[in-house]
Amino acid sequence: MPQRNAPVTGRRAWAAVAVVCAALFLIGLDFTVLNVAIPGLREDLGPSLAETQWIVDGYALALGGCVLAAGALGDRYGRRRAFGLGLALCGLASAAGATGTGAAQLIAARCGMGLGAALFMPATLCTIVHVLPDPAQRRRAIGIWAAVAGVGALFGPVAGGWLVDRYGWQAAFWLNVPVVAAVLAAAAAVLPESRDPATRPLDWPGALLSCGGLLALVWAFIEAPGHGWTSAAVLAAFGAAALLLTGLVLRQLRCAAPMVPVRLLRGGPVWPATLSLALMSFAMFGAMFLLTLYLQQVRGLSAWQAGVRMVPLSLGLAAGAVLGPVVARRCGARVPAAGGQLLIAAGFVQLARLGTDSGDLPVLAFEAVAGFGAGLLAPVATELVMSAVPEAMAGVGSALNDATRQVGSTLGVAVLGSVLATALGGASGGSDPRSAFTDGLADASWVGGGAALLAALLAWSRLPGRDPAAAALPALPVLGPEPD
Repeated sequence: MPQRNAPVTGRRAWAAVAVVCAALFLIGLDFTVLNVAIPGLREDLGPSLAETQWIVDGYALALGGCVLAAGALGDRYGRRRAFGLGLALCGLASAAGATGTGAAQLIAARCGMGLGAALFMPATLCTIVHVLPDPAQRRRAIGIWAAVAGVGALFGPVAGGWLVDRYGWQAAFWLNVPVVAAVLAAAAAVLPESRDPATRPLDWPGALLSCGGLLALVWAFIEAPGHGWTSAAVLAAFGAAALLLTGLVLRQLRCAAPMVPVRLLRGGPVWPATLSLALMSFAMFGAMFLLTLYLQQVRGLSAWQAGVRMVPLSLGLAAGAVLGPVVARRCGARVPAAGGQLLIAAGFVQLARLGTDSGDLPVLAFEAVAGFGAGLLAPVATELVMSAVPEAMAGVGSALNDATRQVGSTLGVAVLGSVLATALGGASGGSDPRSAFTDGLADASWVGGGAALLAALLAWSRLPGRDPAAAALPALPVLGPEPD
């Protein structure tokens, strides 16, 4: 096994980047690939509507709830170890899902896949930080990482639709197994080990508070559209999340070896950068959800046909991710971050204008504009977060980045989906359901566009301009409690 925290250079460093990006692609794929398998799965196994929702959402719940604690575990016990363990768990859970014979087994499998992803996702970004100390190379790699994070989710309906049509719903689970095996084999050859050299004790109370609070928060967002935002269960979950996360903050302020140094969020670029990423995820994942429904329910396309029409969004993300760091170096982070959010807002204006007889061109225009905007923002904001976190705590920094994205995307689907559902529920019985859908789509688009505009103002006012060093945090000590 490579020496702990040993330097990695040249081709092996970029090989390590390729391996972790392949794993990240799998996470995006798993978020969406199962959606196209649901009709066949329900016909074969007969789960209830609530059980079906949890087969889909169990992955997001486990990933969003456990990723912050998993990042701290990786810092303490080794990120390469967490990467391998998480991938293996994801592969085993996928096989269990593919051979499942009932809803309970499939829900457990999806939760196991999400827990595995929570273990290896922070290690992907940590590895890039570790193997590429040169800032220019690191920015380039983070741009690739950000593009891959979005492309995987968009590729799910395309690959899943093709495989499910030919091999049944089980293919949505079996797809993971050979990918996991290949990535594990490559990781054994090129991935270095790294961890916090101070070997601080793990803050177990903080980890439990983090898991409990984020699980309650993500659960509330997932369940709110179905149960109602003011239902007793949803309000109780929000209340529990508030109490647990407040307890987490208080714990981190008083702990001698905090899991998340709260001073990271007190100044500098970390909190506006993470909030910008959360709002971007809110808008983009909400838009992907709305657009997929529009293409299938209004345009009458199959899941595979709808997935193919989402490909331009991937191309826009990739192009923006390449250009964003270049613009940031010349103009400061605020320009691509705020500009990217403005492009997303402009895309939502186009989305709000879609009608029942709109062709492909308006859809592709939205995808190109909004995807390019998200690509501009994502690597720049991610680089700001990771540059402000000591390398010894890169796992926590990566997990903070991942957790805010996950909560933002979950909230985007829940809120924009709820706005759409409200419009559909309020339509009169004699109205055209397709017209009612486009009316609801317009309402939800204005909400998403408004969130992007707020994020643009935040990015312009709080992120650094031409001199990023002026707004960067000083190096944080690895040990010691928070100052009073």
